[in-house]
Amino acid sequence: MAILPILRLPDARLKQVSQPVREFDQALLDFIADLDQTRRAGPAAVGIAAPQVGRHQRILILDCSGRPKVRAQGHLVLVNPEIVHWEGFAIGREGCLSVPDFTGNVIRATRLQLQAQDPGGAPVTLEMEGFEARAFQHELDHLDGLLFIDRLVSRRTDLFSRKVT
Repeated sequence: MAILPILRLPDARLKQVSQPVREFDQALLDFIADLDQTRRAGPAAVGIAAPQVGRHQRILILDCSGRPKVRAQGHLVLVNPEIVHWEGFAIGREGCLSVPDFTGNVIRATRLQLQAQDPGGAPVTLEMEGFEARAFQHELDHLDGLLFIDRLVSRRTDLFSRKVT
């Protein structure tokens, strides 16, 4: 496994739309292992998407189980994910490995249902809520060439410099 370099704003590749995965093979599994190793190496990263390391395929990894008081389904590797139903909305603060110097307030759905495939190509249907739903939507945006700063409530009042400790 390898830790892959993370693309950072203003890298134009972060704006590319990713293509669906068509081949579920050992090369895909090897890439997913590297992607997860990269996520684990990031500071407090609960998710990562393939475009963040320059691979424009619809793959994301999410694991919110390390967050106290967050209802989460554990370690998820989702291929070709899509939201099929959502409800509610809430404003919340987000940060990103690809935008390391800032955080911002973003409106997201509070509950959602999604469909995806697992790394072997089998269909997956999940329901999420709260922080896990927010994190999923954040990573899904990467697959569509969007960053959290593209969804800020207001660039003037809802973008914050990250405090370095």
